[in-house]
Amino acid sequence: MEYKKVCFMYRNKGYATDGMRSALGLAVENMYAYGVVVDGGLEKLDENNQESIEMLRDMEGEIYAVEPAVCEANALEPITIEELGEKLRDMTVVIPYGIK
Repeated sequence: MEYKKVCFMYRNKGYATDGMRSALGLAVENMYAYGVVVDGGLEKLDENNQESIEMLRDMEGEIYAVEPAVCEANALEPITIEELGEKLRDMTVVIPYGIK
């Protein structure tokens, strides 16, 4: 059985933490789930959100960020736009999350 790979793309910082919890929910359902904070401006995450990211990592998922400042503030994995393009080719589903 091949597991689905899902990538959430967070364009709106106001929806990013909710989207991270959604990625965790899919990981619990036996999917490989990833998230990418595409735009900057995401402030330091609180302890509960950091714990959600750690649980996601325990289930072989990850949250990435394009902006180095967001990575540094929240201990997220950095990814370039080019690397993101390569990663998206491996996904079963790509979800633009929180677009207005």
